[in-house]
Amino acid sequence: MIPRYSRPEMAALWTDQAKYDRWLQVEVAAVQAWADAGVIPHKEAEAITAKAAFQLADIDRYQTETHHEMTAFLRSVNDHVGEAGRWVHLGLTSSDVWDTATALQLRDAATLLERELERLLAVLEARAQTHRRTLMVGRTHGVHAEPTTFGLKLLVWVAEVRRHQTRLTEAKRMVSVGKLSGAVGTHATVPPAVEEKVCARLHLTPAAAANQIIQRDRHAQFVSTLALIAASLEKFAMEIRHLQRTEVREVEEPFLPGQTGSSAMPHKRNPEKCERICGLARVLRGHATTAFENVALWHERDISHSSTERLIFPDACGLLDYMLDLFTWVMENLVVFPERMRENLDGAGGLLYSQRVLLALVEAGMQREEAYALVQRHAMQTWKSNIPLLDLLLADQTVQQHLGADALEECFNPAYYLRHVDETFARLGL
Repeated sequence: MIPRYSRPEMAALWTDQAKYDRWLQVEVAAVQAWADAGVIPHKEAEAITAKAAFQLADIDRYQTETHHEMTAFLRSVNDHVGEAGRWVHLGLTSSDVWDTATALQLRDAATLLERELERLLAVLEARAQTHRRTLMVGRTHGVHAEPTTFGLKLLVWVAEVRRHQTRLTEAKRMVSVGKLSGAVGTHATVPPAVEEKVCARLHLTPAAAANQIIQRDRHAQFVSTLALIAASLEKFAMEIRHLQRTEVREVEEPFLPGQTGSSAMPHKRNPEKCERICGLARVLRGHATTAFENVALWHERDISHSSTERLIFPDACGLLDYMLDLFTWVMENLVVFPERMRENLDGAGGLLYSQRVLLALVEAGMQREEAYALVQRHAMQTWKSNIPLLDLLLADQTVQQHLGADALEECFNPAYYLRHVDETFARLGL
């Protein structure tokens, strides 16, 4: 994680200090479990628990000799524990400690991300409520479609974030798993009862079956969940970018006093925060691809996944934490222009109401194909001439035979599209 896109609390979970702290937690919990099993004398287990420590500088120095991070770590621990250190790492393999400790890091990171998702959800819900009846143009293919409300647009985001909460809870559960079953997972050197006691102390679930490692489908699910949340943030941010275009200008991300948008053009007010979110989402998707590549390893384990996970786990967690915080700030301070929304709505020549006219004609007795062709013909004329669709329809004798002027004009009332807004909000408890 580079500092530019890091926040202190999340970054602190992925330092070497934090990693080795969790390695030590696992080692101490294993010593205590062995003591409970009667293998390690309680007096020596208590001494290890009291003295267990490490020095980062020593680990680094030992690693230049051992070329093995775990043995360097254990040597540093033994420096502090002394003679009782013979019991440290009893029956364990490196991945027993590493993978179980990583589960602690991922679980703690997920807890922070859950908090940030909750913050974003609260902001989205509040802003959706504020704008539940703020009329605006709905667009499909980037082209005006029918009226909607800005609140409904945000309500779609609310539902999506709630789904992500469910996904993240499940992904957190999936990686909150410990494994202490020895070199190839047979429990030959670490009985299941010891593993279970260690995991209970760490509030983890023991892996039901494992080889030398916790299987990486779990981690792929976790990272892909983070990437999916990031994809939604990109989607939300891209919508703001589109709505901020000069030709549209219905919303605008915050632009602070003293902020500049261009080194050359003083007038620029760019959606650069939302653009940043879109760019970082691409990075996270790449990490998900790497996590999937880590699922297939040789036999009981190889080490090809290890180097990538040193990068993708802290980076994915850190980036999403940063993105959630940034987008929450954007939404808290988003500038909304309801008057501009109404201008765009009213400036489309009435084309947005073509379906209402079509349905009214059908209900008045016309065949649908005939009514569609009639309305489309006048709509195409409106596109070419900018003559309002209502004016063209009022002058059409066929339309007059089926609809009076009042009924036709009512088809162009945008309030019609607000009829079920409250029901939709109620589905989400708002």
